[in-house]
Amino acid sequence: MRVTTLLVFAILFSFSTKAQVTKQELKICKAIDSRTPAALALLKAAVNINSGTMNFAGVRQVGDLFMTELKKLGFETRWSPGDSFNRSGHLIAVHKGKSRRFLLIGHLDTVFGTESKFQTWSMVNDSIMQGPGVSDMKGGDVIIILAMQALHDAGLLNDLSVIIVMTGDEEADGKPIELSKKEIRDASMNADIVLGFEDGDGIPNTALIARRGSADWKLTVTGTAAHSSQIFTNEVGRGAIFEAARILTAFHDSLSQEENLTFNPGLIAGGGAVLLNDTANTVVASGKDNIVSSEVIVTGDLRAVSSDQLKKARQIMYHIVEQQEPHTSATLSFSDDGYPPMSLTGGNQKLLEEYSRVSMDLGFGPVTAVPPRHAGAADISFASEYVPMALDGLGIAGSGGHTVNENANIHYLSIDAKRAAVLISRLAQ
Repeated sequence: MRVTTLLVFAILFSFSTKAQVTKQELKICKAIDSRTPAALALLKAAVNINSGTMNFAGVRQVGDLFMTELKKLGFETRWSPGDSFNRSGHLIAVHKGKSRRFLLIGHLDTVFGTESKFQTWSMVNDSIMQGPGVSDMKGGDVIIILAMQALHDAGLLNDLSVIIVMTGDEEADGKPIELSKKEIRDASMNADIVLGFEDGDGIPNTALIARRGSADWKLTVTGTAAHSSQIFTNEVGRGAIFEAARILTAFHDSLSQEENLTFNPGLIAGGGAVLLNDTANTVVASGKDNIVSSEVIVTGDLRAVSSDQLKKARQIMYHIVEQQEPHTSATLSFSDDGYPPMSLTGGNQKLLEEYSRVSMDLGFGPVTAVPPRHAGAADISFASEYVPMALDGLGIAGSGGHTVNENANIHYLSIDAKRAAVLISRLAQ
């Protein structure tokens, strides 16, 4: 922790008194202005390529589109195949330099498959572009490229040490997750600073210094089958459905007031027999009104802002399940392939302060932190625990993510690229 703290202050000390934009930074901004029309065209081309997670060819096509632009800047690019985790794969681009080491994270896939009717971009007005993945997160990917182009044009890229990872499975993780997220974890081991270009909460002047992790859970409850007239007797008990209701109610009462923690049962079925299809997330239940239920299955997720909070919540849930009523039994299990939290750290807070300072120096106003409760899990969580400083939500401002109303404010394409490029140039000093 002492080494990490010293590194954070060393990174920030050299520009802690900076109060205005330098000539070099003005050069970066002018380069972004000149390249923005081409960046907008690149965004339109990317949005028009269907890259739903399971459309492997489409994901690769978007990756090839972006790799072409990065190669022009001198990046070494490769495609990391996803065969081992049943996904298309990831784009990896590396630029070797002598600066502090940056990891920039994006993703290529969207939630819109080939069967979706939402396939192309359109303009709602002169500012708002609608389209699949325009804000989540092809807009963020283009901001990465535009920022790198500007640093190249300003003569600053030569000395930069940058790894760019754009994953092909952020919207639906490949399994096992230790393989699907291996490229991010490996890259983070060679990074000092991680920047994520997800769209955050859609508000232009916010960023994320913490994200909640998530874990899936499964509750199975069994009871004694009998005629309904015998329920609550000493020989039969209350049955599986009542016992499941008791457990869920206790979960709610024990966990619902914990700050930044959420617990959600998303699927439930009970009766005489229950069959769960884990792959398709479907369930079939059968039974009769006059038979005491003998089986219940519940699945859901648990989201926490720190590993300690997640551990504490699990312990509470396990304890509740152990307090079983007569003639019932229950088991609770958690998945091993959830998202870890991006925990709040002093380094992350310092990085946000510098990003906000950059934004103010450029005339775009201060940037504030997004409450963890307002953002879901993201790929940066697989890197943040290994680096002194991490910041996410640097993508384009938009709304309607994961719906056919997904949109982005294209004016922020250049604004966010300027903030990111100048931030990187200052951090690299």
